[in-house]
Amino acid sequence: MTGSVEQLARKNVRELTPYQSARRLGGKGDVWLNANEYPLAVPFELTQQTLNRYPECQPVQVIERYAGYCGLESNQVLVSRGADEGIELLMRAFCEPGQDKIMFCPPTYGMYSVSAETFGIEAITVPAREDWQLDLPAILSQLDGVKLLYLCSPNNPTGNLLNSEDIRKLLEATAGKALVIADEAYIDFCPEASLTGWISDYPHLVVLRTLSKAFALAGLRCGFTLGSPEVISLLLKVIAPYPLSTPVADIAAQALSREGLAAMRKRVAELNDTRQWLLEQLQACPLVTAAYNSSTNYLLAKFDDSPQVFRSLWDQGIILRDQNKNPGLAGCLRISIGTRQECEILMTALNNMTSAENA
Repeated sequence: MTGSVEQLARKNVRELTPYQSARRLGGKGDVWLNANEYPLAVPFELTQQTLNRYPECQPVQVIERYAGYCGLESNQVLVSRGADEGIELLMRAFCEPGQDKIMFCPPTYGMYSVSAETFGIEAITVPAREDWQLDLPAILSQLDGVKLLYLCSPNNPTGNLLNSEDIRKLLEATAGKALVIADEAYIDFCPEASLTGWISDYPHLVVLRTLSKAFALAGLRCGFTLGSPEVISLLLKVIAPYPLSTPVADIAAQALSREGLAAMRKRVAELNDTRQWLLEQLQACPLVTAAYNSSTNYLLAKFDDSPQVFRSLWDQGIILRDQNKNPGLAGCLRISIGTRQECEILMTALNNMTSAENA
């Protein structure tokens, strides 16, 4: 046999640069502030023991509880393996490879690009303005052939909310032509800004959600796609037969119970307080040239010498996320909000670096 297995793969897959998740990037440390995870484990006990049976495709209790949580009907909710699967399901259901396009606005979440490239779908990028808001005229001028427009709000990695009136104008412009997807992975930290209440007025609006952040269940891989019954019906045609395992559905239902929601909201309040403390500390740190407000569980900070800061912290076991390769984010590091103690360890290390520079 001649040739390699790699030669059998699709050309776009051979050339694909995979998404560099926090775990793929590695690192060894005690203070993990690079993956936007909740810093402490939340205990759950399995109650479902029917592992000999296949699970429901869409577990009723999970669907009903999440619908109740976000004020929608059950036929407007689809549950999947994280919001990442929702991103891909939309492409599979609505985009013809080599014909249709998607659009997103960097700097933003990297999986929109990776998923499009995987499926052979052209991606149009319209960079955000300097204030990280949408460049509305540029977007409107490039919508020809675009089927899906992905908007991340609050945006990862910048942490800001997108202007709601800009989104409304895009929805008006795309009616009957494209879907607008609002990625709300971090909306539980600012629930008042959610667009789920708009779905009834804009049936081409789709909202992505997850249990990975505020619900402290990143390891569960459970996400939601919210939309009109027509959109959800189409996505159900292309989703895997059993997207959620029985243990995942079991724990997700517990997290969405009345007690689970109350615990989540308490965690959010505590984390938001820690975020404000860390923001003030960073703004006062001489190594930091800018620390930006955030509506999420992370902060973006700009440093005079971010590569040196990143390496020094890495060597001390404090792992951040480098954003220098992200468009418009030269000099920036993203910092997940850990426990108050972890954030204090970070600030002690930064202040020690300042003292060493001044010695």
